Amino acid sequence: MKKSTIWLLAIVMFTAFFALLFLQVRYMRTSLTIRTQQFNEQVNRSLYNVMRDLELDQTSEYLEQDMIESENRYSQYNQPQRSQSIIREQTSAAITHRDGSNTRIELNVTEQSVMPDPSRERALLSPNEGASTISKTQYDMQQSLSKRYLHERSLLYEVIFKILSRSSNEPIEERIDFDKVEQYIRYELSYNGLDEPFSFQVVNFNNQVVHASPGFSTKQRDAIYTQILFPNDPPAKLNQLKVFFPTKRKYVYSELNFFIPSLLFTFILLITFIFTVASLFRQKRLSEMKNDFINNMTHELKTPVSTISLASQMLKDESILKSPEVFRHVTGVIHDETKRLSFQVEKVLQMSLFDKQKTTLKMKEMDANDLVVTVANTHALKVEKLEGTLDIDLQAESSTIKVDEMHFTNVLFNILDNALKYRKKDVPPELMIRTRNEGNKLIISIEDNGIGMRKEEAKKIFERFYRVPTGNRHDVKGFGLGLAYVKKIVTDVNGTIRAESEIGKGTKFIISLPVITKN
Repeated sequence: MKKSTIWLLAIVMFTAFFALLFLQVRYMRTSLTIRTQQFNEQVNRSLYNVMRDLELDQTSEYLEQDMIESENRYSQYNQPQRSQSIIREQTSAAITHRDGSNTRIELNVTEQSVMPDPSRERALLSPNEGASTISKTQYDMQQSLSKRYLHERSLLYEVIFKILSRSSNEPIEERIDFDKVEQYIRYELSYNGLDEPFSFQVVNFNNQVVHASPGFSTKQRDAIYTQILFPNDPPAKLNQLKVFFPTKRKYVYSELNFFIPSLLFTFILLITFIFTVASLFRQKRLSEMKNDFINNMTHELKTPVSTISLASQMLKDESILKSPEVFRHVTGVIHDETKRLSFQVEKVLQMSLFDKQKTTLKMKEMDANDLVVTVANTHALKVEKLEGTLDIDLQAESSTIKVDEMHFTNVLFNILDNALKYRKKDVPPELMIRTRNEGNKLIISIEDNGIGMRKEEAKKIFERFYRVPTGNRHDVKGFGLGLAYVKKIVTDVNGTIRAESEIGKGTKFIISLPVITKN
């Protein structure tokens, strides 16, 4: 797959993901808004009904009081009135409110109205001497109904006058029963489909709290709802009912319970997608490195094979057999190139290690100082041949480690080989191997004065097939497996390795291994 195709796929998938995320967030915000509006509407409707119930309670109370007070004054209406005509009229006054038991209280008043009618005044109110007994009885009934009507009308007028003049002057704590207010609020909320806990305050027209139920708080202002009590009072004497809902946010956000798993799975898809795209780019880079590896491997294997082939053809020449020196030289070349070929094949076989999660190692306790000395002595001749120096500084007092002897020796060999391969031309190599202790760790550092590399490249040199780019130059041959093999072996023995390098100043490899402490 081309890199441009991968980028196009990544852009399309990112666009689709963010569009899906945008739609989810927008739908979530819309749902929150609707849920909040629904809650506000239910609460406001409930508080309005509470206010109406309190007004009806007050009216009913004044009616009852005035009916009792007017009993003693009823006699003043017993005298006959002046001529009036009688018409039928039904007047109904109803007081309705809800209580906690879901009942309705009604007061119905039905009377016959007596209104003046000049054309019939003489006939109806002043019967002549020859009138029948039925007419006399009808006349008496009309007089009684007229008195009753006047009494009821005066009663209603007095109640209205008291409500307008007296009620607003009374303290709010005398006008309402706070226990009944709480009962009304609970009933109205339940009636409108809200069973949320609440607490309330009653504030008078001086902005003083005259009653507060437990749990009322002013921290969440968006959870406090206000309703004017007795809104027909004068503006300067209006009282307020404030209701606080501590679980409002929980109620509103409960609508979004299914959004949390949705967002969670969406982000899981995003992480999976990012990992997939990163893997595609990694596989793309690995494929390119494998191609370079195959080309390099072909060149590396072809050279010794060609040399061996040429040497074997020379051995067919009978004249070479007559010259022992030439014969030894040719056979020596064959031996060296065969050894070189075997070494290259062994490097290729090391690739099988990277397909296993854990390399099969023969672990045993070894002295790191002894291993360092052994490997250093092996390379001493090579360094001397290049007129360089190889110094050893063994500072570690606790140097017992648990490693595979063969593989860990190969680790040190590979690092020293690289130090000699990537040396500066015409500059004698200077190598330094140190061991020291840091807590319960053994540190082995191998430092050279070679060509070095950039920090970005030092982070990648432990990857398979990676080689520091040198353009079209191929001064140093290799497969890019040596340091990957080093990293895997060190990791498998529970150690760590890192490289510090700077162009033109050399490279330093630092290996950290756990120390075996003997009791």
